[in-house]
Amino acid sequence: HVQLVESGGGSVQAGGSLRLSCAVSGDTAGYFCMGWFRQAPGKEREGVATIDAYGATTHYADSVKGRFTISRDSAKTFLYLQMDNVSPEDTGMYYCAISLRSCVWSFLGESDFLHWGQGTQVTVS
Repeated sequence: HVQLVESGGGSVQAGGSLRLSCAVSGDTAGYFCMGWFRQAPGKEREGVATIDAYGATTHYADSVKGRFTISRDSAKTFLYLQMDNVSPEDTGMYYCAISLRSCVWSFLGESDFLHWGQGTQVTVS
């Protein structure tokens, strides 16, 4: 059984920074991709960033390129999202997720991810 728990959300002023963490437990040996998604009020959930579970290949949504950085530890027990120069448009519930598919060559969509965390709220004012 795989479990993901996000933390690090909160309120931050525009231009500030926030670091989200996702603790991953259970058997993750067969998972190839880890990612962050977000859902703003009244909008659909969207992909923010993904990282290859066995390498360093990353993909970012255009809206966060140059501002957000995804990373993970080598044991795949923690996933991080460093959020810099945030704006009110970054407000939303942020979710971490893992996938059985590889994300080396493409930005996987929401339907490709099997396990999800409960989310952590980020509010930018």
